[in-house]
Amino acid sequence: MPKMKSRRSAAKCFKVTATGKIKRRKAFRSHILTSKSRKRKRHLRKPGLVSKEETLRVKRFLLA
Repeated sequence: MPKMKSRRSAAKCFKVTATGKIKRRKAFRSHILTSKSRKRKRHLRKPGLVSKEETLRVKRFLLA
């Protein structure tokens, strides 16, 4: 049986942590940054976690 391939688009967007949680990049950090405050932009730099409800869906998407 051949190897399971991950969806490359999803693999580039998400990373699985050691505890099984899924890291993601935060939205609203790509353009029109002049209207956003310095504090808001600084907080958007840090990665977020996928919510508990969406985790199973994303894990399936990574291995589909």
